[in-house]
Amino acid sequence: MTSAAVSAPSASLPEQPVLVRLWRGEHVESQHRGAWVVVDAGGVQDGVGQWNAPVFARSSVKSLQALPLLESGAADRFGYDAAELALALSSHSAEPIHTERVAALLGRLGLGVEHLRCGPQQPLDPAARRALAERGAKPSALHNNCSGKHAGFLALARHLGVDPAAYLDPAGASQRAVRNALQEITGTEEGELYVAVDGCSAPTFRLPLVKLAAGVARIANPAAQSGARAAACERMLAAVAQHPELIAGTHQRICTDIARATRGRLFPKIGAEGIYVIGRAGTGQGLALKIDDGNDRALHALVVALLEKLGWADAQELAALARYRETPLVNRAGLVVGRTEVLV
Repeated sequence: MTSAAVSAPSASLPEQPVLVRLWRGEHVESQHRGAWVVVDAGGVQDGVGQWNAPVFARSSVKSLQALPLLESGAADRFGYDAAELALALSSHSAEPIHTERVAALLGRLGLGVEHLRCGPQQPLDPAARRALAERGAKPSALHNNCSGKHAGFLALARHLGVDPAAYLDPAGASQRAVRNALQEITGTEEGELYVAVDGCSAPTFRLPLVKLAAGVARIANPAAQSGARAAACERMLAAVAQHPELIAGTHQRICTDIARATRGRLFPKIGAEGIYVIGRAGTGQGLALKIDDGNDRALHALVVALLEKLGWADAQELAALARYRETPLVNRAGLVVGRTEVLV
């Protein structure tokens, strides 16, 4: 693990307010603390909790990490289309629509699955898992939900003349470009950024939650950018709007369902351990939130509740996302036994 500034290890998180409660009968069974913040070009618009506290952004910053792929010319050199760009931003379910495209892209780079350093992973999609098992096949790095991002990193490395074997080296030219772009778009100072290793072995970044919101707000507002950055942001927004099924999957994936329901007006991305970001296209607004215990049930419920509170989704769009409210709580016999309460 490395950091831009020397700081003492932190063994605890700041005390955040309760954002989600799970009720069973007339009593609270579980509760989940966290913070959320909405920003625009003028600063913080709304929020709850200590939004200046740092969080590990995890996969929520894949669009930020893809900026050098586009700005350097690597995406054009290797013929990236909108579908392949959507995969570079994805945490995909490893359905054939994902893995076949990543494999084809690697082939154009003159590389193979053996060059992916993200490691093998069972597909997130149940049908894809069953298909592998029925063939007696083992998952490969292609099935890793981050393989699209890694293919993009390899394309950038190829373009910059970096040895593919070193494409994840934080000190190498390609990952330095990624880090610099992330710092620029989020407005993060050196002393605010900490770099560790993600589950897929790529560098992952710890930064203030409010800076994370600012970064996705800028990505979703190309008109406020200029030159290559504006063009890169435009292409990413279009890729997600055109191919929502490629940023996550076809079966109960909240990012896909938000992008599809809002027809690309919202630019969503989940991150592991309770992170979520949404950019509101063309408005300069961005939302970032963190559920401290990393619980996805609470995360999903909070995201949909905030879309309603903020007026970012209409009644029809919210109806399409109703399953993510996680309420009422129904048991296997079909009995209503509780509810999820979101405190926004």
